[in-house]
Amino acid sequence: MKPLILTSPLQGWASPLEAVPDPVFAERMMGDGIAVDPTGDCLHAPCDAVVLSVHASGHAITLRTPEGAEILMHIGLDTVALGGRGFSPCVAEGASVQRGDPLIRFDLDLLVCEARAVITPVIVTNPERFTIVRRETGRLVGVGEALMTLEPRDDGADVAIVEGDTVRRTIVVPLVHGIHARPAARIGEIARRYVSEVKITKDALVEADRRDGNVRSPVALMALGIKLGDEITIAATGPDAADALAAIGDLILGGMGEKAGSAPTAPVFPREGGGREATDVGAAGFWGPAFAGEQGARKQATTLPADGRLPGVTASPGIAIGQAGLFRLAEIAVVREGADAATERAALDAALATVADRLATKSATAIGAERAILTAHSALLDDPTLTDDAHAAIARGDSAAYAWRTAIRAQADALRATGDARLAERADDMLDLERQVLRALAGEDLDERLSFPPGTILLADDLLPSHLLGLDTASIVGFCVERGGPTSHVAILAATMGLPALVAMGPALAEIAAGTPLILDAGAGLLHVAPDAATLATAQAAFDAQTERRRAALANAARECRTQDGVRIEAFANLGSADDAESAVRNGAEGCGLLRTEFLFLERDSAPSVEEQTADYQRIADTLAGRPLIVRLLDIGGDKPAPYLPIAAEENPALGLRGIRVGLAHPEMLDAQLRAILAVRPAGQCRIMVPMIASLAELRAVRTALDAAAAATGHTEHVALGIMIETPAAAITADLLAQEADFLSIGTNDLTQYALAMDRGNPAVASDLDGLHPAVLRLIARTCEGGAVHGKWTGVCGGLASDPLAVPILIGLGVTELSSAPALVPEIKALVATLTIDACRAHAAAAMSCISAADVRTLARSFRP
Repeated sequence: MKPLILTSPLQGWASPLEAVPDPVFAERMMGDGIAVDPTGDCLHAPCDAVVLSVHASGHAITLRTPEGAEILMHIGLDTVALGGRGFSPCVAEGASVQRGDPLIRFDLDLLVCEARAVITPVIVTNPERFTIVRRETGRLVGVGEALMTLEPRDDGADVAIVEGDTVRRTIVVPLVHGIHARPAARIGEIARRYVSEVKITKDALVEADRRDGNVRSPVALMALGIKLGDEITIAATGPDAADALAAIGDLILGGMGEKAGSAPTAPVFPREGGGREATDVGAAGFWGPAFAGEQGARKQATTLPADGRLPGVTASPGIAIGQAGLFRLAEIAVVREGADAATERAALDAALATVADRLATKSATAIGAERAILTAHSALLDDPTLTDDAHAAIARGDSAAYAWRTAIRAQADALRATGDARLAERADDMLDLERQVLRALAGEDLDERLSFPPGTILLADDLLPSHLLGLDTASIVGFCVERGGPTSHVAILAATMGLPALVAMGPALAEIAAGTPLILDAGAGLLHVAPDAATLATAQAAFDAQTERRRAALANAARECRTQDGVRIEAFANLGSADDAESAVRNGAEGCGLLRTEFLFLERDSAPSVEEQTADYQRIADTLAGRPLIVRLLDIGGDKPAPYLPIAAEENPALGLRGIRVGLAHPEMLDAQLRAILAVRPAGQCRIMVPMIASLAELRAVRTALDAAAAATGHTEHVALGIMIETPAAAITADLLAQEADFLSIGTNDLTQYALAMDRGNPAVASDLDGLHPAVLRLIARTCEGGAVHGKWTGVCGGLASDPLAVPILIGLGVTELSSAPALVPEIKALVATLTIDACRAHAAAAMSCISAADVRTLARSFRP
């Protein structure tokens, strides 16, 4: 095949892809190529080709040449947010074009004013088939001038080679996340349709580094650590080797919905009419030494203070009195020597069947993260590598329990050795699976629960929400953890359950022995270790007063939320399920200020249909019995990707493709969710909230999509469309956004991390991450002022709305809606009833004049309504 010359589709300055200020292009996540910063206003065909697709917004087009090269041209950055304004496509999908033909005309002035950049990547999206051997960059180019020269890769690279009864094929992996759990399981399913044995070898320059794995084993494939762009060799041996080789090779090259070398395409959703992944609690039994980061270790005491007062960061306020309970699982003891091999093998097979049945039964009724954990465990339990290794160990004389543990841990270590965080999480799943099978072998109850005596204050290195699956939560009265911050998982969990909690306490926490008497004064940020009688009596009096306040608050929870001087403040709740909605109603919530819809989309192999989404939203709306329901559009990104919606791994997911950027990049997904929300009855109960807004152009693009969905479904009633204020950009320009948004709601967790440039998942800085920082308060004030200019209300749905110390300040800044954890709604309403607007405004002004979050909290503790 002759070299293919691509000519410049634009007049302008040609640059390498690294010059594009977007990692998706600069890091070649979509393929290889160059970029042109245009000085003209028309995109031309760089070669003879057929039009594969024209983006609905008119800003991007993909061509296929007769040689098979696929060329994506993307005019500008973030131009999808323009909703088609400024673009006039000259061709349609399926059209044949010749070199130089006009493809898209565009308004360059409009793009310069409203787009993030006008630089235009020209990408070869199937680099596994073509190599760029010549590029023209660093100079002005005109339309029709040579830009790139492509040569096909060696034709022999993907041709089956026969060696006796073995057939081999070498390919380049196009999967954006490499071969992780889901692709490995798909490959295993295909392999089991054939008789031939198939192995995959990860090629390496050094022979000693070459490793192979049986494709029937997802664990063996994951342990190879195969990543995007790796060259692998598939070898099949047996009577149907050629067919098996073709099927598995084509499956991998097809990308399984995770292909990196293709333009972003949305999954197809049925039309009307026609996480950090959590691991189960068993993994906790195998935690290594606590690691809080070098900086965190310097800031935190490594030994208990002499006065027994251990400081921490408030995650959920309140007082608890009890004794220390340590969150650890003792390792199950096993003996190595077994009985005869037949007996031990039969025992292992029976235990595996018992666990498999239990997982299938629980999966049938589980939802969200719990269902994902159970599904992952089922797939691992069915892995032939594990059972084969265990059976081999039994044949050598080991007991069933020892053989299973040996097999599991060898594979778990191999997954951890890859250095891949996703695979390390699967290793934790395997260790939990080890524990379940060992309990089945011992004839013990598989639903293992950690039991604590009443009045336990739980102490842990760190804690995930899924760990509660194995805890007797009725006996726990508070949490303390070494790591985390006030916006971490454990903080959100504690607030949701209404439990006092401190985070970021440092390694000194590990020195406290089980059963030690404790006083947890989370509101004051202190844990009293082994307190004396006087301190205990004082704490008991405060606890009794708190209990009485909560009782009175719950008794009055049905009352409308107003300040003492009659100003209306809406008391809403944050929800993630119908169960949360029931709790919110019981606690007097006046509506839902934030429905997290991610629970429908994550931890599954395919996108939810419009009908499935509508059913879940309707169930929650029915539970709220007419109360307002604010539905946040899907908020996912590189840190919590959906397998059917591949998002390339990013160095900093918080600053990458997340929030509404994902929806705008995948308009079919956005349209499906909007249709589902519009179908909820009664019409008008649902309001729509857009996450991670940073510009008016994004809001307008969503408004256009909402109008289109309404027109397509015959929905004529007005639907309120609001935005989340989570970026400093949105807070500073709130007056501009409020011109077109129906309401503003502040997500204080993300706003805090962006304003302070601190990652809320980084333990080294988490202790300093506090939404009461004066900088954050000033951004909240700016937001409220911007909304008020246009008569739009401003609410808070982040962690500050659940913090009693923050509530008077928020109201003083102008917030008129507070959406907190359901369990805290009664206390928030009771607190609001004691406040006056003038006192809150004066208090807020004083808070904004403080120099640190610690000073603000000191001020807040001294505030008396």
